[in-house]
Amino acid sequence: MQDYVNSILESIKQKEPYNTKFLESTTDVLTSVIPYLEQNPKIKELSILERLIEPERIIIFRVPWVDDNNKIQVNKGYRVEFNSAIGPYKGGTRFHKDVNIDTFKFLGFEQTFKNALTSLNIGGGKGGADFNPHGKSDMEIMRFCQSFMNELFRHIGDRTDIPAGDIGVGEREIGYLFGMYKKLTNKFDGALSGKPLEFGGSFCRVEATGYGAVYFAEKMLNSHNDTLKGKKIAVSGAGNVAYHVIQKLYEFGAIPVTCSDSKGFIYDADGINLQLLTRLKVENHESLAKYVEHRKYAKYTPREKFHKTRNDIWDTKVDVIMPAATENEININDAKIIVKNETKYVIECSNMPSTPDAIKFFLENNILFAPSKAVNAGGVVTSVYEMSQNATFEALSKDILDEKLKEEMKKIYVDIALTAKEYGFEDNLVVGANIKGFKRVVNSMIKQGVV
Repeated sequence: MQDYVNSILESIKQKEPYNTKFLESTTDVLTSVIPYLEQNPKIKELSILERLIEPERIIIFRVPWVDDNNKIQVNKGYRVEFNSAIGPYKGGTRFHKDVNIDTFKFLGFEQTFKNALTSLNIGGGKGGADFNPHGKSDMEIMRFCQSFMNELFRHIGDRTDIPAGDIGVGEREIGYLFGMYKKLTNKFDGALSGKPLEFGGSFCRVEATGYGAVYFAEKMLNSHNDTLKGKKIAVSGAGNVAYHVIQKLYEFGAIPVTCSDSKGFIYDADGINLQLLTRLKVENHESLAKYVEHRKYAKYTPREKFHKTRNDIWDTKVDVIMPAATENEININDAKIIVKNETKYVIECSNMPSTPDAIKFFLENNILFAPSKAVNAGGVVTSVYEMSQNATFEALSKDILDEKLKEEMKKIYVDIALTAKEYGFEDNLVVGANIKGFKRVVNSMIKQGVV
């Protein structure tokens, strides 16, 4: 089966040499599931891998809009509806200047298996636009969102494809997108998740990815006779996921000592001051450089002073690493520093933050490593509860939703740990997560025929 997998990966290299992140993601999954392929030769006979790596649908469209100076701007919009074998497409919407088709293919592929790790019936999709919301006025963001939805509405629906938020897309953007969707379709349904509470949103949705990551982390440590309490933890990012990771870590008695933004990172040995972080990043959207104006003993390192070949935030002696910013922020050089510092756990909170060679190095050096497709599934879990509430017009309480999230994240950890052990890879949660998700998607595809 190794030759079969190699032939599939080679075909991607030949056809799509520019889609490097997508190749990275497919390599991670397909090489991990070889033990399962060897036990199930029917997968090769039915050309399942050939079908699995091709999205069911890719939608690319122009997004014209008018800025505050009455100048017409044009961006490119995307939606990759990757796989609907176990349910309607479900995945976030990202607005960022650097996105392209490679971004959304890799995210949609990852989302397919992330969603399959839950107990819910949701397929994988992802989308967005090369639009940078930073520095834009509310009116510009509204006009962009309305133009974006003017095309996207044709392709989504509560039983078809349910976009959510992601980088650059929060409650404000989802609100504008939903308003336009409702106007165009004359429907008030669950076609988007992450809505504000006033019109169909769910408690815990904003917090879910970060909180879920911490629930997963605590279960992971507990299974190794350990706990988050008292642990020093390096967290990257200062956005929605990182903020709620830091917030929940304090509730478990941990000490998050770092956070970062695009311009640099903060190290605060006493623990990141959540009240100050809230004021700087949530309320005022300011640079973390201002953090040290209020916390004199903290240290701010600007990005221009980072080593050229690595991310200096990881050169911090801590017990646990929790990357929560963006993809590929931990490379092999970072991994070597992390191992040298005797960090015991690396728990990925953002999408694919570690490069393949970094992950390999962690596993070879007995770092207990948890992959993002399992750790950050909390957002999509709560999104589905929002969809359910929209369908029944019955809202669940915050406490009930939080408890459901906690139990689902614990279950995901147990499922992938047991799967890894079953296939002879105990504590290799990369193999466990990939095989567990792969099995569910592939078995569904087989039973639905050649479609």
